[in-house]
Amino acid sequence: MPRGLDHIVHAVRNLDAAADLYRRLGFTVGSRNRHPWGTHNYIVQLPGFFIELLTLSEPDKLGSDGFSDLFGRYTRDFLMRSEGLSLLILESHDAAADEAAFRFAQIAVSDVMKFDREGKKPDGTPVKLGFSLAFAEDKFARDIHFATCQQHYPENFWNPAFQKHANSVSGIAGIVAVAQNPTRHLKFMEAFTGATAKTGGEGFAISTPRGVIEVTTPAAFLRRFGVSAPDVSHGARLAALRFTTKDASLLQGAPEIAGMAGLYAANAAIFGCDDAMGVVLVFEPR
Repeated sequence: MPRGLDHIVHAVRNLDAAADLYRRLGFTVGSRNRHPWGTHNYIVQLPGFFIELLTLSEPDKLGSDGFSDLFGRYTRDFLMRSEGLSLLILESHDAAADEAAFRFAQIAVSDVMKFDREGKKPDGTPVKLGFSLAFAEDKFARDIHFATCQQHYPENFWNPAFQKHANSVSGIAGIVAVAQNPTRHLKFMEAFTGATAKTGGEGFAISTPRGVIEVTTPAAFLRRFGVSAPDVSHGARLAALRFTTKDASLLQGAPEIAGMAGLYAANAAIFGCDDAMGVVLVFEPR
């Protein structure tokens, strides 16, 4: 069964500054959360998808568990090189089945890993949250981690109140990765998503039940969006988030409203890596 986009990690050095950036861009940002292995995050929810703004705030809490390695130390090492999108997570209805599929495809990293934490409703009421993750590895993309995520209390996590944004963003259109040789990642991406890619031009695209995953070259990325992609000299990188918006009239003034540079081209408002902490953000009319 094809797996849709679930969430993505935007790793940053200054977590509060990242939350402020997303607020200035018109997003509703949740409260600060803390993990037992030392990472902290803020969540930006869309229907069925969220952005996890993440940093390692308490390195002394790193232990010998899998989350300390695959989240904590990986985030620490990633941020030593750059900021940006570090982890792509797809939705899961059965994390154990995903792990088995990944092992069959020889891309599994570990056994299923589960953790619980406390969340809060808009009124501050505490609720229990639980997640099981199955990790996968693309050996040609060391600067990207991959996983699927099964939510055990989705009714406590997803909340329409958190999904209303002043910029009129209504959903995730897709994610764009860049690589010097996109075809090296084709077999992995098809096994990871459980879907078939459509090749053409300078890369390929995979349509999932929620959003499109594209892998293209840096040159093609620049021609399409008018801004440079993250550096791929050390391997493939997650480069851009594409959002759908309800009100196109809000797009033209988006860069000015946010108090930053940016451009308005081909009916989309685009923010480059230098403005958005290592990520290209694309706001497209629906």
